[in-house]
Amino acid sequence: MELPVVAGVDGSEGSLRALDWAAPEAARRGLPLRIVHASVWEHYEGVRSGLPADRPSEQVYAESLVAMSEERARSLSPEVKVTTDIRPEEPVTALLEEAEDAALLVLGSRGHGPVSGMLLGSVSLSVAARARCPVVVVRGRESEEQAGHGRVVLGVGDSSASGAAARFAFREARSRGCELVAVRAWHSPRHLALPHPASDSGQLTAGQRQADEYVDSALSHVGEDLTKVTVRRKAVRGTAHQTLLETAGPADLLVVGARRRHGAFGLQLGGVNHAMLHYASCPVAIVPERE
Repeated sequence: MELPVVAGVDGSEGSLRALDWAAPEAARRGLPLRIVHASVWEHYEGVRSGLPADRPSEQVYAESLVAMSEERARSLSPEVKVTTDIRPEEPVTALLEEAEDAALLVLGSRGHGPVSGMLLGSVSLSVAARARCPVVVVRGRESEEQAGHGRVVLGVGDSSASGAAARFAFREARSRGCELVAVRAWHSPRHLALPHPASDSGQLTAGQRQADEYVDSALSHVGEDLTKVTVRRKAVRGTAHQTLLETAGPADLLVVGARRRHGAFGLQLGGVNHAMLHYASCPVAIVPERE
């Protein structure tokens, strides 16, 4: 059975932008698209008036939303098989269950709620940190999301947390016909940040070499012919946060890996991944790594 690309919609602008990203993604992958709306019904009680008395207002809203979303997806990618589902339950729980049988879960960066002005919605953050499939949080300017910038950026972390992310990034670059930029940040010891004698240059070279080795190690896990994609390796002296933000803006997609905590249902997103989810100027993919 083909696992679908799942798009979570709640009627917010962010979720509809995520749907606009998910439909072409499903087409590129040759996979079905599943549109899911999940909400605790009472959130909508008393909000809408003038609706048929024999059907709860929240049901009418949900049915209208998914019908509109389905029509929107079909207009973008008519070749994609689209299905929908309405789940009257807490969104995080429902989306995590959807992630159990999904090839990819796509969410908006912001949703409805009293904290809709936050840089990242609580639902997207919770799901990205716990889902068992890759999660894409659609960020960036609306006009740039489908523009095609010609590159997928892979943020290379520790060698033990980059294999699945590297495979995901490679396949994304190949399906889009664009280059793959694999980047690793490195920094020198604090005392070397000041003017230093020539004898310290060896330590700087070692830092650069180690970063190069991390990049090569990550790409070695791709398991496919790397010549099918133009691959550019970058080892940049600086902080991981700033390096990734600068390299990924603009890009078609930024891909980072996350390790699952031993004995816990969740991922080690870490400070860098949190920063990408909050501040990146392009869609961000969080790819779970096996222990």
